[in-house]
Amino acid sequence: MNDTAESTGVVLSWPREKLLMGLSVPEYLRSLVTPFNAVAGLILLVGIPVIVYRFAYGIGAASNLSQVNPWGLWIGLDVMCGVALAAGGYLLACTVHIFGMKQYYPVLRPAILTGLLGYFFVVVGLMVDLGRPWRIPYPVIYSYGVTSVMFLVAWHVFLYLTVQFVEFCPAILEWLGWKQVRRWALKLTIVATAFGVILSTLHQSALGALFLMAPTKLHPLWYSPFLPIFFFISSIVAGLSMVIVESMLSHKIFHDQISPEREVDLDGITLGLGKAASVVLFTYFFLKLLGIADGGRWDLLATPLGYWFGVEMLVFVLIPSFLFAQGVRERNVTLVRGTAVLTVIGIVVNRLNVAMVAFNWNIAERYVPSWMEIVTSITIITIGLATFKWTVNRMPVLREHPEYQGMH
Repeated sequence: MNDTAESTGVVLSWPREKLLMGLSVPEYLRSLVTPFNAVAGLILLVGIPVIVYRFAYGIGAASNLSQVNPWGLWIGLDVMCGVALAAGGYLLACTVHIFGMKQYYPVLRPAILTGLLGYFFVVVGLMVDLGRPWRIPYPVIYSYGVTSVMFLVAWHVFLYLTVQFVEFCPAILEWLGWKQVRRWALKLTIVATAFGVILSTLHQSALGALFLMAPTKLHPLWYSPFLPIFFFISSIVAGLSMVIVESMLSHKIFHDQISPEREVDLDGITLGLGKAASVVLFTYFFLKLLGIADGGRWDLLATPLGYWFGVEMLVFVLIPSFLFAQGVRERNVTLVRGTAVLTVIGIVVNRLNVAMVAFNWNIAERYVPSWMEIVTSITIITIGLATFKWTVNRMPVLREHPEYQGMH
């Protein structure tokens, strides 16, 4: 009888400890009453029915997409921006595990988690966008069009999502208390990281290569044979900036998750990332100038879209590169973080420009996303943020597990 009660007590305590964070059910429910959860709840209350409506009545009923404009907000924001902003995972994994720069370890797991969730919800957004979402596995298990860029992107995203799950597994296994499995997972880390860097290099550039197939549809100021290089270089900037922004927000919002005895030089990490971002942004700016020179369309800079191109290049590329450099030189962490926010916005602007604003620029039928498309994208982003919050509150992401301190 005692054995049964004891074993039952263990079974009942596991969900309370792991899922309810040690709280009773009433206490846990009361803890859910927060401003973030209230806003997120309202968004989901509207967004989930909209997504259900999209699948029930088809993509045409919920969006303004057409045969002329088959790609819109869901591709531009959910996929193009999502993949770029999730690049911090492979950058930090490479920095720590391959180059051995252990001082960046405190922001490694949050970056990997951001990347993992980013790619997962990219797939979710892609499923919403597909006319036949149940056929999303076809490029992986059925189609063998190895010369297709879409085939490459599908395989790379599928494999890299698996790689990021492997990289994040140690945190999950520490949370579950599976020590032996964790040892095996750690042994796979270096191999997974190296494989992940290769995959990321390929699929980040492949997203740009998609638009090489539409030279007459993409505005000449954004179209270039160097588009794959532009997308890859800008993904590095996006990853570095996103890690700066994410670490800033995480250490403010989840400060209770950080162990007091663990000294983290977050300012030093931020300055190091800002220095790298400055160098890469300068490189990206001059590569873009080479792209314009190669196309020979300087005259288009004096057109309305040319002015907008100038805003993208000056406000979101050149000025941030100087601000990053100034912030690092003066050790102004606030300036570096503010510049990172501006750069993240700039990456979003660039991807939306390529996928929407500058695409089909010379036709009368212009695409404008429907309110359902906007609500769907906001809903997917909200679910991603809520999943990040749920994970950080339970797993050793910002904090070290007491049994594994210093074991990395």
